[in-house]
Amino acid sequence: MRAVIVDCAIYRDGRRSEGPSDFSDALDEARATGDAFLWIGLHEPTEEEFDHVADEFSLHPLAVEDALKAHQRPKLEVYDDSLFVVLKPVVYEPKSDSVTTGELMVFIGDSFVVTVRHGEGAPLHAVRERLEAEPAVLRHGPTAVLYAISDAIVDHYIDVAAELQVDLEEMETEVFEPARRDAKNTAARIYTFKRQVLEFRRAAGPLAAPMARLAGAGVPFVHEHAQPFFRDVSDHLTRANEQVEGLDRLLSDILSAHLAQMGVRQNDDMRKISAWAAMAAVPTMVAGIYGMNFTHMWELRQVWAYPAVLVLMAGAVYGLFRLFKRRGWL
Repeated sequence: MRAVIVDCAIYRDGRRSEGPSDFSDALDEARATGDAFLWIGLHEPTEEEFDHVADEFSLHPLAVEDALKAHQRPKLEVYDDSLFVVLKPVVYEPKSDSVTTGELMVFIGDSFVVTVRHGEGAPLHAVRERLEAEPAVLRHGPTAVLYAISDAIVDHYIDVAAELQVDLEEMETEVFEPARRDAKNTAARIYTFKRQVLEFRRAAGPLAAPMARLAGAGVPFVHEHAQPFFRDVSDHLTRANEQVEGLDRLLSDILSAHLAQMGVRQNDDMRKISAWAAMAAVPTMVAGIYGMNFTHMWELRQVWAYPAVLVLMAGAVYGLFRLFKRRGWL
């Protein structure tokens, strides 16, 4: 268990205090005092490792199954002895311009908070340090922990959306750059970017309902005075979702514009090919006529016939060239 326990501490009156090394005794001690709670953090525990925690904290089997298997949508579940919340933190990688998501499960109950982290990107360490520096907030117990975690994750959504907006503007400039010809690579980048935005939407979009529910009344294990704070988180989440939806719409518009540009370029290429083919067809036709070896062609015996035919072909080709040039085909 020591390998998966990231941190375990008792908080009394908003301040961290030393407690028993065994979290079972620590939970009993926190409940005995009445003004304390235990916060234990786990990282990717196995089923055997988490069974002991689930038994001690009386966690619901369905919630335990979700916490172990991960790959869950953001949600809020209320059970008899605990509140179960699934959050999906988002991480932006500047070097690869990619978005990755992790998973964070939060159990809240009588004098305890259990967090289970899968993957990277969960700001638990920073949240714990910030809360420990603000005893007035941490004094509100497990509700303060849930609020601080949700607030940190949603605020990071806004930061990631801003980074994606910068990347989108760069891509938009590249798509509409007149001299750019690597259309295949551009289309691949747009599809890749759209997949990143979709990954973001899967993390942020479903979280709206749980945040709205926490902002309302009647949620067990959540302090009633915390509703305004969760409404603030919900407002920030709405802004992040609007930004993501805007990115998705702009990407669709950029893709449509890019495909339209490709169609226009293909039409231009076809016009050029047709123009050159027409100019090549004139001398080919004339040469084909004279290559049929007819006997009764009076000009064949004239000295001027051969140069005259060459001049005729050159003049016809030049005339077609001027015509196509004037119409913008060449």
